Amino acid sequence: MFNPSLAADALSTALQAGRALNELPVAARPQDRAQGYAVQRGWIARLGPIAGWKIAATSLAGQQHIAVSGPLAGPIFADRVQGDGASVSLQANRMRVAECEIVFRFGRDLPARASGYSQDEVLAAVDAVAPGIEVPDSRFANFEQAGEAQLIADCACCRDMVLGRFLAVDERIKSLAGLKVRATVSDGRAFEGIGSNVLGDPLAALVWFVNELSGVGQHIGRGQFVTTGACVTPIPVLPGQRVEADHGWLGRMRVTFV
Repeated sequence: MFNPSLAADALSTALQAGRALNELPVAARPQDRAQGYAVQRGWIARLGPIAGWKIAATSLAGQQHIAVSGPLAGPIFADRVQGDGASVSLQANRMRVAECEIVFRFGRDLPARASGYSQDEVLAAVDAVAPGIEVPDSRFANFEQAGEAQLIADCACCRDMVLGRFLAVDERIKSLAGLKVRATVSDGRAFEGIGSNVLGDPLAALVWFVNELSGVGQHIGRGQFVTTGACVTPIPVLPGQRVEADHGWLGRMRVTFV
């Protein structure tokens, strides 16, 4: 019989110890998305409060890379969130990529319910938007082969999140699909992307996220944020490098890797 507690123990311990797993024990291996989200709830009970949430695999290329059928949602823990200009350690990180993203903050609770939330309802709950750089990682040594149920159980490859300055919501939020995002690395590399790389529109990703979590009985709390996926192709990074991101009207930010 599937044991979500055993899976949560193994994966959260791997995060804290900085080590990788080849696979979960058979009794702890989720077989579908619902079981994967059941494991996430065990992480939350063990690792303390969450500050927000993330969406992984919001592009077709990203979904193909990790062999999943669609996006994945997961928590971001409060002790893994830093502000603009932060230094992020890559010591135990095997993915070693930086992802330039658009972040929404909720100004009211969105409780789980049987019926789906409309875009208007979701937008009414958002009070601010910000640029962000996520630094993900997986507890699976071969995460590309883990499958979507196990990757959801792995909290959608959550690790570190750096947040830029939040801006109050205005009409520009409806134009985020066309937002151009540029990133430069201290070694001279440059990258460009656009908001529409995130499920066609970051707002579509946001609504997907709310209904995905609501569908598995997960409450979304006032003050929590969701980072909606990479607008720019994930940027390989190494210790000693710095990434500077320009999210247009959302603002600029930077992260140093150590």
